Amino acid sequence: MAVTESLSDTTRQTLGRSVFIPVWLILIGCIVFAPLVASLSPRLRYLPFALSLLVFGLPHGAVDHLTPARTVNAPVTVKSMLSVGGLYIVIGGIYLGWWFFAPVSAAIVFVFMTLLHWGQGDVYAILSFLDADHLPTRLERALSLLTRGAMPMLVPLIAHPTSYQRVLTAFVELFSVNAMSIEFLFSSPTRSVVTAVLIGLTAVSILTGAWRVYVGATSGPYLIDIGELGLLWAFFLTLPPIFAVGVYFCVWHSLRHIARVTIVDQSSRQALDSARICPAIRRFTRDAAPLTVVALLFFGGLYVLIPRPPNDIESLAAFYLVGIAALTAPHVIIVSWMDRVQAVWWNTCIASGCCCYEATMTSIRRIINR
Repeated sequence: MAVTESLSDTTRQTLGRSVFIPVWLILIGCIVFAPLVASLSPRLRYLPFALSLLVFGLPHGAVDHLTPARTVNAPVTVKSMLSVGGLYIVIGGIYLGWWFFAPVSAAIVFVFMTLLHWGQGDVYAILSFLDADHLPTRLERALSLLTRGAMPMLVPLIAHPTSYQRVLTAFVELFSVNAMSIEFLFSSPTRSVVTAVLIGLTAVSILTGAWRVYVGATSGPYLIDIGELGLLWAFFLTLPPIFAVGVYFCVWHSLRHIARVTIVDQSSRQALDSARICPAIRRFTRDAAPLTVVALLFFGGLYVLIPRPPNDIESLAAFYLVGIAALTAPHVIIVSWMDRVQAVWWNTCIASGCCCYEATMTSIRRIINR
């Protein structure tokens, strides 16, 4: 299904009730009760990540072996599943090896890979689930990707540098005693640059979207887009990073990706078209269960291999995130392939040029007529 292909109103309303509105309410609730969250013990702050082992987080990528075939509406075969398995073994294995030999650079790459991937998920959601038309060009979609992905990855760096540094240091210390080389990332000059860049990205995203609405784009999806940006800013500025990122991973990013893979499965899509969410949930749970178990076994093997096994809650969370990193690398390739098939980036060139030209000419005419 191309991203430009509209979902039925029923499917969009069903996804809105189950994927968007409840998650907005969860984040707003967390912001309202931020002082209570800040008073939680360190162990309880890690609870969202603990839940992500079985609730949305880890399972959201556990249907990757079925997704390529379903995306092109082809039969799922042993060959197609083995191809995805081979991708995970090769790409995931290479990136995991990187952690053992150069953990500092591997950790930094993980931050930026996650930034791009989480932004990637939001761009698709805006275009497909919201049926937005205020991001017609590759450049505007890339701007949205960077801005959205930077919310969970860079806003905590600005607002909570000490906590952020502790988490990143815990990654490195699983493999090496030398974590001093990442201190520059948390210096005042670095944070000032990051703050300026992120404010700039947000401002440009809002203004370019406003321009598109001014020249004819639908205002509703744009208002939801900037509303979500404001919500994410407030959420990550207010909440402790490990708690905030854990909640975001479980209920924001993972749920949106689950919705994406659900609508390329014909049986689930038919259920959503009939406003029935439960059959789609059951089908996803069934499909994701086997490889979720395999992923848990992978974590058991990784625990044996780690040079410095985790011995407290921080190092245990770092260990989990290193495992997630190894699984994320091939997952990003699968999602990028979906982007290609669904025309998120590759088929927008001609339409983008026409849209830019028409928007410019329309605005010129309006100015002249005034």
